[in-house]
Amino acid sequence: MQMSTTEMGDALVVKVEETRIDAAVAVRFKDKMLEHTETTTKRIILDLEQVEFLDSSGLGAVVGSMKQMGRGRRLDLVGLSPNVDKVFRMTRMDSVFRIFDDVESAVQDIAHAS
Repeated sequence: MQMSTTEMGDALVVKVEETRIDAAVAVRFKDKMLEHTETTTKRIILDLEQVEFLDSSGLGAVVGSMKQMGRGRRLDLVGLSPNVDKVFRMTRMDSVFRIFDDVESAVQDIAHAS
Protein backbone atom coordinates (compact mmCIF):
# COMPACT_ATOMS: atom_id res chain seq x y z
CA MET A 1 0.00 0.00 0.00
CA GLN A 2 1.67 3.15 -1.24
CA MET A 3 0.81 6.41 0.53
CA SER A 4 2.55 9.75 0.91
CA THR A 5 2.04 12.67 3.27
CA THR A 6 2.33 16.42 2.89
CA GLU A 7 1.69 19.17 5.41
CA MET A 8 -0.51 21.96 4.10
CA GLY A 9 -1.29 24.68 6.59
CA ASP A 10 -2.99 23.12 9.60
CA ALA A 11 -3.63 19.83 7.82
CA LEU A 12 -1.78 16.64 7.08
CA VAL A 13 -2.64 15.38 3.59
CA VAL A 14 -2.39 11.61 3.18
CA LYS A 15 -2.42 10.65 -0.49
CA VAL A 16 -3.29 7.09 -1.46
CA GLU A 17 -1.10 6.12 -4.40
CA GLU A 18 -3.04 3.01 -5.41
CA THR A 19 -6.03 2.46 -7.69
CA ARG A 20 -7.89 0.10 -5.34
CA ILE A 21 -8.76 -0.15 -1.67
CA ASP A 22 -10.33 -3.58 -1.34
CA ALA A 23 -10.19 -6.69 0.84
CA ALA A 24 -6.67 -7.49 -0.39
CA VAL A 25 -5.21 -4.24 1.00
CA ALA A 26 -7.71 -3.04 3.63
CA VAL A 27 -5.62 -4.11 6.64
CA ARG A 28 -2.44 -2.60 5.19
CA PHE A 29 -4.35 0.61 4.41
CA LYS A 30 -5.51 0.90 8.01
CA ASP A 31 -2.03 0.14 9.37
CA LYS A 32 -0.45 2.76 7.09
CA MET A 33 -3.06 5.34 8.06
CA LEU A 34 -2.30 4.72 11.74
CA GLU A 35 1.42 5.01 11.05
CA HIS A 36 0.98 8.33 9.25
CA THR A 37 -1.55 9.89 11.64
CA GLU A 38 -0.76 8.64 15.14
CA THR A 39 1.82 11.32 15.95
CA THR A 40 0.00 14.37 14.60
CA THR A 41 -2.72 16.47 16.15
CA LYS A 42 -3.46 18.06 12.80
CA ARG A 43 -6.56 17.54 10.76
CA ILE A 44 -6.19 14.76 8.24
CA ILE A 45 -7.17 15.09 4.60
CA LEU A 46 -7.33 11.74 2.83
CA ASP A 47 -6.67 12.22 -0.88
CA LEU A 48 -8.35 9.41 -2.83
CA GLU A 49 -7.87 10.94 -6.27
CA GLN A 50 -6.00 7.91 -7.65
CA VAL A 51 -8.43 5.37 -6.16
CA GLU A 52 -10.79 4.04 -8.83
CA PHE A 53 -12.32 1.17 -6.82
CA LEU A 54 -13.36 0.87 -3.19
CA ASP A 55 -15.32 -2.13 -1.89
CA SER A 56 -16.99 -2.71 1.49
CA SER A 57 -13.68 -3.80 3.04
CA GLY A 58 -12.05 -0.61 1.79
CA LEU A 59 -14.92 1.47 3.13
CA GLY A 60 -14.58 -0.31 6.47
CA ALA A 61 -10.85 0.49 6.49
CA VAL A 62 -11.52 4.21 5.87
CA VAL A 63 -14.14 4.27 8.65
CA GLY A 64 -11.81 2.30 10.93
CA SER A 65 -9.03 4.80 10.26
CA MET A 66 -11.32 7.64 11.30
CA LYS A 67 -12.23 5.79 14.49
CA GLN A 68 -8.63 4.98 15.41
CA MET A 69 -7.78 8.69 15.18
CA GLY A 70 -9.98 9.26 18.22
CA ARG A 71 -12.25 12.07 19.29
CA GLY A 72 -11.46 15.65 18.44
CA ARG A 73 -9.67 14.83 15.19
CA ARG A 74 -11.30 15.05 11.80
CA LEU A 75 -10.74 12.97 8.68
CA ASP A 76 -11.87 14.73 5.52
CA LEU A 77 -11.94 13.10 2.08
CA VAL A 78 -10.98 14.60 -1.28
CA GLY A 79 -10.79 13.58 -4.91
CA LEU A 80 -13.43 10.85 -4.99
CA SER A 81 -13.91 9.25 -8.40
CA PRO A 82 -17.54 8.70 -9.45
CA ASN A 83 -17.34 5.00 -8.46
CA VAL A 84 -15.87 5.73 -5.02
CA ASP A 85 -18.27 8.62 -4.45
CA LYS A 86 -21.17 6.28 -5.23
CA VAL A 87 -20.05 3.86 -2.48
CA PHE A 88 -19.99 6.68 0.08
CA ARG A 89 -23.41 7.97 -1.00
CA MET A 90 -25.10 4.55 -1.15
CA THR A 91 -23.92 3.73 2.37
CA ARG A 92 -24.72 7.24 3.62
CA MET A 93 -21.11 7.68 4.69
CA ASP A 94 -21.22 11.00 2.85
CA SER A 95 -23.07 12.26 5.93
CA VAL A 96 -20.26 11.05 8.22
CA PHE A 97 -17.30 12.45 6.28
CA ARG A 98 -16.82 15.91 4.86
CA ILE A 99 -16.06 15.39 1.17
CA PHE A 100 -14.30 17.98 -1.00
CA ASP A 101 -13.48 18.07 -4.70
CA ASP A 102 -9.77 18.64 -4.14
CA VAL A 103 -7.11 19.23 -1.49
CA GLU A 104 -7.13 23.00 -1.99
CA SER A 105 -10.87 23.22 -1.24
CA ALA A 106 -10.43 21.19 1.95
CA VAL A 107 -7.47 23.30 3.10
CA GLN A 108 -9.40 26.51 2.40
CA ASP A 109 -12.35 25.19 4.42
CA ILE A 110 -10.04 24.43 7.33
CA ALA A 111 -8.52 27.92 7.11
CA HIS A 112 -11.99 29.53 7.21
CA ALA A 113 -13.06 27.39 10.18
CA SER A 114 -10.04 28.47 12.26
